[in-house]
Amino acid sequence: MAKSQLPVPVAESESVREVSGVIERLLADVPAPRTQAVAEPGSEADRIAREAARKAAVLSGSLALPPGPLGMLTVLPDLFLIWKVQRQMIADIFALHGRAAELTRSHMLYCLFRHLASQVVRDVVVRAGQRAVVQQLSTGALKSVLSRVGVSVTRRIAGTTATRWVPFAGAAAVGAYAYWDTLQVAKTARRLLEDSAADDRHREPVETR
Repeated sequence: MAKSQLPVPVAESESVREVSGVIERLLADVPAPRTQAVAEPGSEADRIAREAARKAAVLSGSLALPPGPLGMLTVLPDLFLIWKVQRQMIADIFALHGRAAELTRSHMLYCLFRHLASQVVRDVVVRAGQRAVVQQLSTGALKSVLSRVGVSVTRRIAGTTATRWVPFAGAAAVGAYAYWDTLQVAKTARRLLEDSAADDRHREPVETR
């Protein structure tokens, strides 16, 4: 039997459902941005990304301090809080580019998990000219993608849980990963917006005299 056809253990299925449920609650709404459109959003977006990355690192590192079983109980709260920080960061970056009104749950899903589950969320995007356009998913399609993202996230959790049994050193590693992870989310959001802006410029009519 092929590996992909092997039955999923019950415990893993329950974990996937828990993670998918957390992601679904996270995407229940799009937060209001705390920024406004600016002429040159690049440097401000850099600042917001670094600030969010530092906040995520502190949150994740602090929650990973309790060792052993107690530390394991903080995994999902840790992820939810970090994703909330990243979700707000995405909203702020979109607003800097004057695109706040376009931001949807599907955009959030793509930006949050593009670097972690690229094979899953690639179906959320279609190409239109030079840019990647995020599709508006139906409720059924969104749940299907969330379930598959849940599998990828659960596997990542399983691969990093050992660090939570090592006080301080484990917390530092978890915090460092949260910092890197947040910067990847910001990179995806900015690339999506820059591709869109480049395509808009490409389609602008050339003025003739």
